[in-house]
Amino acid sequence: MSFPESIHALVLAAGKGTRMRSNLPKVLHTLLGEPMLWYIHQTLEKLFGDRVHTVIGCGADKVQAAFPECQGRFVLQAEQLGTGHALQVAWESIMSLGLRHVVIVNGDTPLLPANRVQQLVDAALTENAALAFLSITPSDPGAYGRVLRGDDGAVTAIVEAKDYDVAAHGPDRGEVNAGIYFLDMQLMAPLLPLLKNENKSGEFYITDLVNLAVSQGLFVTAVECGEQPELMGINSPFELVCAEERLAAAIAAEWLQKGVLVRNPGLARIGPRVALEPGAEISGPCELYGRTVVHCGARVDSNCVVRDSELDSGAHLRHFSHAEGARLGPGSIAGPYVRLRPGAVLEECAHAGNFVELKKAVLGKGAKANHLTYLGDVEVGEGTNIGAGTITCNYDGKLKHKTVIGRNVFIGSNTALVAPITVGDESLVGAGSTLTKNVEPGELAIARQRQKNLKRRK
Repeated sequence: MSFPESIHALVLAAGKGTRMRSNLPKVLHTLLGEPMLWYIHQTLEKLFGDRVHTVIGCGADKVQAAFPECQGRFVLQAEQLGTGHALQVAWESIMSLGLRHVVIVNGDTPLLPANRVQQLVDAALTENAALAFLSITPSDPGAYGRVLRGDDGAVTAIVEAKDYDVAAHGPDRGEVNAGIYFLDMQLMAPLLPLLKNENKSGEFYITDLVNLAVSQGLFVTAVECGEQPELMGINSPFELVCAEERLAAAIAAEWLQKGVLVRNPGLARIGPRVALEPGAEISGPCELYGRTVVHCGARVDSNCVVRDSELDSGAHLRHFSHAEGARLGPGSIAGPYVRLRPGAVLEECAHAGNFVELKKAVLGKGAKANHLTYLGDVEVGEGTNIGAGTITCNYDGKLKHKTVIGRNVFIGSNTALVAPITVGDESLVGAGSTLTKNVEPGELAIARQRQKNLKRRK
C-alpha cells in the first residue's frame, strides 16, 4: 500500500528525551539493535516512499550521521520550543513541495503499525477532515494529552495532561492523543501562526491546532484505536524496555510460524533485519542483530551474540560465542566460547574451538584451531591444524601485517608467528616456536632454545 504523491510524512524527532536520563538523542535509543527512528522510517517509507522528512534538533549531528541515506530530508529545529514550533519550522520546507496533505508522526513511537496510518489517512480523506488524529484509551493515561468531546461525540479539543483541570474540562474519559496527525495544509496554514505558548511548559503544541480548527468551524476527527500499546510513545528506560519486550515476542512468534525452530523464544532477541530460513534453529537466551542470516540446517546455541554474520547450512555456533561480521561455511563449527570478529571466515567443515579469537582470518576447508588461539590478519589453508596457544603477531605498533599458512600444515602448540610471514604447504612447526622467517613447503621449523636440565640446589 502507498499514498498519492500529494501526501508526505513529517517525523518530529528533535526532542532530547530528558526522562531517558541519557546524553543520546531520544530517537537514537535502540530496540533490538536498531534506533527508534529507524523503525519509524521503515514504516513510513512503505507508505510514502522517499516522501518522509524528519525534524531534528537535539544531537542533530548524531542523528544525521546515523541516517546518511536521509540527507536532504532533514529539517533543523535549532531551538526546541515544542511540537507546534517544530511544525512551524518545517512548514515552509514542506509547503514548497506543493503538498496538499501531511501526516505527522512523533519519533518516539517505533512500533507504529502501518495499518493505523492507513486507517487515519483513509478516514481523513473520506470525511474531508481539516485535521485528523489517532487516539487511544490506555489503562494508565499518564502524561498523554486528553481528548475532549462534546455531547454529540465530536472532538472539541486536546488538553495536555499537565494543563488538564477536571473542574474546567469535565471528568477524564481516558481517551488520549497518540501524537499521529493528518493535516489539510491549505486549511491549516492560516492557523499555524496563531499557536501560542501560554501553558505550564511555555511550549507551542500541535494539539492546539485542534482547538483552533474547531473554533473556525473546520471538521476535526479522531480515529479511536482502543488500548493499542504500539501507539504509545517511549519516554523512559522502563517504557523502552517494555516496547522492546513486545517487539521481541512478536518477532520470535513470527519466525516460529515461518518454520524456524526458536527454542526458549521468550529469551531470544532477533533484530528486525535478521533473515532466518525455515529449518534454522536458534536457542534462547541469544541475540541476533543487524543483517545476520541463518540458513536452513544451521544452529545457534544459547548465550550467543551474533551481529551482521552469516551461517551457512549445517554450520553450528556453539554456546557462549560471539560473531560480528563473520561467516560460517557449510558444516563448520565455532565455539563454545569463540569470538569471531569482522572478516572472520570458517570455510566448509572448518573448526574454531573454545577460547579462540579470529579477526580478518580465513580458516580453509577442514582447517582447525580448537583451543586458546588468536588468529588475526591470516589465511589458513585447507586441512591445516593450529595448535593450542598459537598467536599471529600481526601488529608492529604502527601497521598490521598478514600471515599466510598453507595446506595441511601442522602448527605446534604455543607458537608465535611474527607477521609478515608465510608457512608453506605440508610443513610442520615445532611446539613453542617463535617464527620470524618464512617456512618453505614441506620443511620442519623449530625456533626455540635447546633444553638444559640442571641439578637443583637444596
